[in-house]
Amino acid sequence: MSQRVTNSRFVNIFRLLKESLNSEAKDYTTGSINRAIFMLSVPMILEMSMESLFALADAFFVSRLGTDAIATVGLTESMLYLIYSVAIGVSMATTAIVARRTGEKNKDGAAHAGMQAIYIGSIISILIAIAGVIFAKDLLILMGASEELAAENYMYTSIMLGSNITILLLFLINGIFRGAGDASIAMRSLWLANLLNIVLDPLLIYGLGPIPGLGLKGAAIATAIGRGVGVCYQLYHLYKGKGFIKILRKHIGIDVPVIGNILKLSLGGTAQFLIASASWIFLVRIIARFGSDAIAGYTIGIRMISFTILPAWGMSNAAATLMGQNLGAKQPERAERSVWRTAFFNMVFLTSVAVIFFIAAHWIIGLFSQEPMVIEYGVDCLRYVCMGYIFYGYGMVIAQAFNGAGDTRTPTVINFFGFWIFQIPLAYVLATTLGFGPKGVFSAIAIAESAMAVASIIIFRRGKWKTIEV
Repeated sequence: MSQRVTNSRFVNIFRLLKESLNSEAKDYTTGSINRAIFMLSVPMILEMSMESLFALADAFFVSRLGTDAIATVGLTESMLYLIYSVAIGVSMATTAIVARRTGEKNKDGAAHAGMQAIYIGSIISILIAIAGVIFAKDLLILMGASEELAAENYMYTSIMLGSNITILLLFLINGIFRGAGDASIAMRSLWLANLLNIVLDPLLIYGLGPIPGLGLKGAAIATAIGRGVGVCYQLYHLYKGKGFIKILRKHIGIDVPVIGNILKLSLGGTAQFLIASASWIFLVRIIARFGSDAIAGYTIGIRMISFTILPAWGMSNAAATLMGQNLGAKQPERAERSVWRTAFFNMVFLTSVAVIFFIAAHWIIGLFSQEPMVIEYGVDCLRYVCMGYIFYGYGMVIAQAFNGAGDTRTPTVINFFGFWIFQIPLAYVLATTLGFGPKGVFSAIAIAESAMAVASIIIFRRGKWKTIEV
């Protein structure tokens, strides 16, 4: 009997997994909340896992071209980080508005808002492309490149910045699909883009048969083609698909008030990302005081943490969609229950990861380095930072829930005070003034993340987000 029950559960899980990967917009304003979380989280987790895999593969292929090539990619990515910030900010705002219209069962409103977001992304990308193509060499030098490196490799930067529309639209249109509850299309478009990129990278970088090797330029062209095909796949489903979101001729007109609303919400999302990202730069500067071994150990530890936190971000994005759709359906109580339930699952997952990290830290870091001091710093980073996971599991979900409700201001303020006013000074005092070294920085990360999570919970409980109109 028990074996039959177990088999039945596996069958149900497999059926849900298959359904979650189907390309179809879904209404999550009714039915089981646990099922909704599962259906949304699975494709989002797979989507971000592919993005991580592409980054590793791209770095592997480029690394064979030499130090200058790697340096060029690093410097260009620093500039692209600003584009990612804008893309994520506009995408978050778009998800919130489309999810709200979806919850209201307003198909035209959702499609119209999606079209206005595409206009915003296109205009921003054109301006960036013009500046990037014209000033690519100067931008590399401004970022610290030598004259020789800039003169030899500036075409990579020119192509990457010139084709930035593929980056912006890929993020932005995925935000439209997520808001409509069709996370599987978002996943498939990114998988298509990145798989094609991975295939094209060695072909265009090194050449094969009649295909000439283009070196570093080939890597940029491969990225532009891969992401461009991903965007074409998205546009096809927006204009020809059978989902909830379908853009028709009547949605194409420019709507200044809607554009203004999206831009207003986008500012908060972009600021959140920039504030958080910039704070890590200052933490690295503090750790750099203690030598290259400390930096290497920190880098390995943080990369492991970033990689394993991907599923948690998938669940957090699910919370944003659930929040927006249920508020649109005038069900704030269900929206709140969805957030708390998602946060609980996220906390359980991250706590499990923290236990594994704490126990197996030496073995994990040892896979990447055999240097005793590097391993020691990496182990400290892994163990200290993961002690904040139980709080972070709740904090990251609630931050995305605010964004899903259209309240991008609250997490922006929390990020500013948490990262800049609290975390950075605390890290400096613990590491240098009190003499704890890198352990002080690692401790500050865990303490600050935990404090921000507690602040998010307190503010979320007040329920002011229920009154936000988007």
